[in-house]
Amino acid sequence: MWRVGTVVALHDETATTRTITLELPDWPGHVAGQHLDVRLTAPDGYSAVRSYSIASAPNTERRVQITVERLPNGEVSPYLTQEVIVGDRLELRGPIGGWFVWRRQQTEPIQLVAGGSGIVPLMAMIRSRASASSTVPFRLLYSVREPGAVFYRDELRTLSAEHRSVIVTYAYTRTVPKDWPRPPGRIDAALIRATTWPAHLGPACYICGPTPFVETVANLLTASGNDRDKIRTERFGPTGERK
Repeated sequence: MWRVGTVVALHDETATTRTITLELPDWPGHVAGQHLDVRLTAPDGYSAVRSYSIASAPNTERRVQITVERLPNGEVSPYLTQEVIVGDRLELRGPIGGWFVWRRQQTEPIQLVAGGSGIVPLMAMIRSRASASSTVPFRLLYSVREPGAVFYRDELRTLSAEHRSVIVTYAYTRTVPKDWPRPPGRIDAALIRATTWPAHLGPACYICGPTPFVETVANLLTASGNDRDKIRTERFGPTGERK
């Protein structure tokens, strides 16, 4: 079922990424980790549909947020990140998905691992935890190219400072901040051992990012003793589309 949402706020997360807040009077509500489809239709009738993870926590305001990264030669993302203005109306379908989700009833430690824009559904989980006043301990391992590419930078800094049960670790793959303790590099077994929950605690693990990243991290978590049945994955193809 397609619904019409009105753009009520825009926020640039990075030089190429924008968060769009939409108001939908008939939004049925969602669970952290779900996604939705956006459909754009040109004057000649041509339409394009893309899937985007929901960035916002469930709420009673009938509002939903998506964070869109502009892709080279993209059909939809350039419009959403450069042309959409407050007051515009977008066609949406969702929420979609029920497996890659965090529910407020869960009590086990949560391990989140994000690669690039894969942070979006994991941020919805972090925000859902905060809005529910949950005491479930969260850890986030966030792999990103360089400091300027971090989504939700200020919010993550505040959450990790005010709520020590949300522990955030960055893995910069190309450029690190000044005086950073580790050289640039991808997530490896040593970083998994040093920054993720010990396997004997039985954490639920959520990994989101490009397909090769997701497969590598899932294998590293399994090799460190985590139960594969407690590892949930969401992956993006080379164009940034969800799989």
